[in-house]
Amino acid sequence: MEVGLVGLLRTAWIAAILPILIASVPSSRLSSFHGAVLEFTKRGKIMKSSSQKFTVPQKFFCHFYLVAVVWTTLLLVTTWMYAYKTVPLVYPTFAGHLTGGSHIFSWHKSHSIPISYRYGVWRSVFLLLLMEVQVLRRLFETIYVFNYSSSARMHIFGYLTGLFFYTAAPLSLCCNNALEVYKFSLNAVAEFIVKGKTTVQHMEFDWLEFVSSLLRLRWLQWTGAVIFFWGWIHQRNCHAILGSLREHSGQNDEYVIPHGDWFEVVSSPHYLAEIVIYAGLVVASGGTDPTIWLLFGFVVSNLVFASAETHRWYLKKFKNYPSNRLAIIPFVY
Repeated sequence: MEVGLVGLLRTAWIAAILPILIASVPSSRLSSFHGAVLEFTKRGKIMKSSSQKFTVPQKFFCHFYLVAVVWTTLLLVTTWMYAYKTVPLVYPTFAGHLTGGSHIFSWHKSHSIPISYRYGVWRSVFLLLLMEVQVLRRLFETIYVFNYSSSARMHIFGYLTGLFFYTAAPLSLCCNNALEVYKFSLNAVAEFIVKGKTTVQHMEFDWLEFVSSLLRLRWLQWTGAVIFFWGWIHQRNCHAILGSLREHSGQNDEYVIPHGDWFEVVSSPHYLAEIVIYAGLVVASGGTDPTIWLLFGFVVSNLVFASAETHRWYLKKFKNYPSNRLAIIPFVY
């Protein structure tokens, strides 16, 4: 099941990346294909009113993050509990030795589990924690920061792609441990059904031990977290700028040139920040998992493709658009 899941996720990411890469090839023979892919990715201001067939309101972005928060939280809780109960990275506390119980036995049993596997499980917990921070903020922003115009639309294919992404992305961060976590969760639910409240009353839990395993992760994980939060902070700032433009706009469909933060160097700094965020996840993962690299590849290809169209829209819309700004990558593109 686990190998099948990993293979399915990798195949899905490759299938999602290939059309974008093909559409990005500068060839006249592929112009119609480029136009079709571009039509699917258009939304908001760059979508013409004449091409709004098979579209949904852009405020449906909220659905992405509702799904993401629920799904990521479920994966985080189950993976963290599996890691805590079966493959801890620290010895039980003195209190745990005194009370004994199933957890002390599970620690001795975990000695037979390779240290590389144990670190792998806790890396998954760490990555899911970072993802949780990201999707919670994005959900907050869609509700309280962005004031989507009633005329803003996105293609139904883009909507379905968003739902796919926020289902597959969190799962990709922990897919190598999915089978064990699934079995652990089923056993825990079955035990709760059989024993009921007795199971809860006798459950041992030590917050210090719970957190200490995360703190024992290696330098790559913490370096990745620094990169992640660097992008996270800038994306929050850029989204706040975009949200304030709508608040101060005299008309619902009036657009102005955004300024501040990374907007001074690129047209889509929130996309650039998203790339930095997922680059942080790649580093935090150790950089050895092809599934996470493919997830990152989709993020980069999709956002670079979309940012090129956004940049063209700005140049066409505003004659006084800053000439020093590029599409998404400073000094490069």
